[in-house]
Amino acid sequence: MIKPDGVCKRLIGEILRRIESEGFKIVALKMIRPEQEKIEEFYEPHKGKPFFSGLVKFMLTAPCVVMVVEGENAVRRVRELIGDRVPAEATKGSIRGDFGSDGKRNVVHGSDSLDSARREISCFFSSKEIFFYGENDWLNSEPG
Repeated sequence: MIKPDGVCKRLIGEILRRIESEGFKIVALKMIRPEQEKIEEFYEPHKGKPFFSGLVKFMLTAPCVVMVVEGENAVRRVRELIGDRVPAEATKGSIRGDFGSDGKRNVVHGSDSLDSARREISCFFSSKEIFFYGENDWLNSEPG
């Protein structure tokens, strides 16, 4: 996901370029103006944490770009591409290291596991909106 700060900084094209340059295929993509209910569902694992309400509020400030990418070891490799959550701790050359402002305004979100990816993707996409190129439909298959 490209968060509101990434959209407002006009980084959509650059972020998509970096993702595709790493060999990933974008198999679903859309710009949304998320509703509070969907953002709360998306960040549900953080509900009850001190930063939750501020994060939800931030995510409602501007549009987001949500996407699904396909590729070998996509979860791990995308996390490496986007960098550490706090931009000051992220590797230079990573998306967050180059463009993030702080731990909340860090331009992008990437799933931390295949289970999280399945849950997060289902917040914004139906299976009919995802166009897999590979032989395996990992979203609907069993982990393993």
